Amino acid sequence: MAIKAYGAFAADKPLEAMDITRRAVGAHDVQIEIAYCGVCHSDLHTVRSEWAGTLFPCVPGHEIVGRVSAVGGSVSRFKEGDVVGVGCMVDSCKHCHSCDEGLEQFCENGFVGTYNGPTEDAPGHTLGGYSQQIVVNDGFVLKISHPEEQLAAVAPLLCAGITTWSPLRHWNVGPGKKVGIVGIGGLGHMGVKLAHALGAHVVAFTTSEAKRQDALDLGADEVVVSRNEGEMAAHANSFDFILNTVSVSHSLDAFTALLKRDGTLCLVGVPEHAHPSPDVSALIFKRRSIAGSLIGGIAETQEMLDFCAEHGIVSDIEMIQIQEIETAYERMQKSDVKYRFVIDSASLAKG
Repeated sequence: MAIKAYGAFAADKPLEAMDITRRAVGAHDVQIEIAYCGVCHSDLHTVRSEWAGTLFPCVPGHEIVGRVSAVGGSVSRFKEGDVVGVGCMVDSCKHCHSCDEGLEQFCENGFVGTYNGPTEDAPGHTLGGYSQQIVVNDGFVLKISHPEEQLAAVAPLLCAGITTWSPLRHWNVGPGKKVGIVGIGGLGHMGVKLAHALGAHVVAFTTSEAKRQDALDLGADEVVVSRNEGEMAAHANSFDFILNTVSVSHSLDAFTALLKRDGTLCLVGVPEHAHPSPDVSALIFKRRSIAGSLIGGIAETQEMLDFCAEHGIVSDIEMIQIQEIETAYERMQKSDVKYRFVIDSASLAKG
């Protein structure tokens, strides 16, 4: 069955309306009528071929919220009408060490991305959430328990939320920990909210004085303008953990100097070119670490969604029609959004 979607036929072409097909519902599949889809910077990188390996036609979107419209005969966890989500993955090998441990994002045979991943379905690669409907293996579908009025703002939790939640949990962020969040954007604003809800003392780092009050409003206990050497120096050797969400190349030394002995600086943003090589003496003499983290597994994504529902946490969003996507991309590149665009999927019906 053909459904309406938005995507690009080439890297130098704008996104446009197109018809795509989804596979018939198999025994372990869930068919979802998409209500909302968040707009991630990864969508832009992929559709413009700024990362190698984009397959066309490319339909982006991996922050999906919708309702179940059909289930396969072997599906027991979901039924028609359930509100569900789909994040960055729709499959993995299911048998490597990482998959066995519920860390499908590190699948040693490569997870299947929600878009631009290998699949037997036409056209030979996955097509994402800028569409009316999607069919997904039930093991990669998440239950959503937020109230109806929050569902649009839940969508970015499926990427921005889990990308920050996973490292915060892995490094045991909670009461008694001093935690830094670098960058107050789509990822960073979720990092501040989640670290605050986990009970940590949260310090937000921004290059912009104009974002100071915004960061406090999000739940930060303190805000540091990272270009201010005095403000940075006041926090030397004091952080248990710093989550760096910035995806442009920059010196990491200013932040490693803020870590306590045994502290960790975790990177979740992939820069356009490599960060300058860090000063290893700052690591060696304090047993500090620079680490990285990638989205999260299905079990921890469900944990994050349940935690957010319990604590009333959603993303700060601006709703758009799909026909506004090119303008949204332009604004996203200028950081002109607080803090995540979300597509109202009903607008796809307009073509």
